[in-house]
Amino acid sequence: MPNGLEGKTALVTGASKGIGKGIALELARAGCDVAVNYFSDAAGAASTVEEISRLGRRAFAVRANVGVAAEVDAMFEECFRQFGRLHILVNNAGTQTFSPLLDLPEREWDRVIDTNLKGCFLCTQRAARHMKEHGGGRIINIGSGCNKVPFPGLVSYTASKGGIEMLTRVSAIELGRYNITVNCVAPGAIEIERTRGEGGVDYAAAWSKLTPIPRIGYPEDVAHAVAFLAGDQAEFITGQTIWVDGGLFTKPQWAYE
Repeated sequence: MPNGLEGKTALVTGASKGIGKGIALELARAGCDVAVNYFSDAAGAASTVEEISRLGRRAFAVRANVGVAAEVDAMFEECFRQFGRLHILVNNAGTQTFSPLLDLPEREWDRVIDTNLKGCFLCTQRAARHMKEHGGGRIINIGSGCNKVPFPGLVSYTASKGGIEMLTRVSAIELGRYNITVNCVAPGAIEIERTRGEGGVDYAAAWSKLTPIPRIGYPEDVAHAVAFLAGDQAEFITGQTIWVDGGLFTKPQWAYE
């Protein structure tokens, strides 16, 4: 069944590697031209653009710190200049700091909140203003398991992702009248460059044994959900969080196992 994405345009933030790169490539496979946002990894963004180009779609890299309004404005202007119209925004850019609450420096709290939550707000606002004037669009925010459960040692990250879920809901309510849907995709344990070395353990082994579907997740698992929400089949779905976690954060602690 056609998904309605052929010829659409998308902006994916934080798309130089990991989940963001996987999303950008999946949208390109579905027929989208893609703007690839990055902040520090120019080589990674160039690689994503090259791979999209090999799929026969247009792509370009655009640098911006999504937590800075002026840089976000410049990024969207470049998208409009290159594409004319933006149909899909994926707010994926994110960062985290491992630290106990009592030791977390204020600057690290600000950095995580600015990138993850403020960046999602700024990009959502700019995209929605454009989409309102052009008949609608799709906004998809990337959450986390800590949308649902607190992650110890990740207080700023958990606070930011919880905020993203509520930003998703209120945005969906306000923007629905303009034919703009806003949803959240919340990944579970996804193996990417960053997580492979996380916690000093075998990441895949540690998390797959806790997951009801007994394997680790991959960027393409998240990307498939994003592409669905961006397509025509999801036009009446808004304000929702879709869990892509193999059941990890649905499974309760259970004393009899």
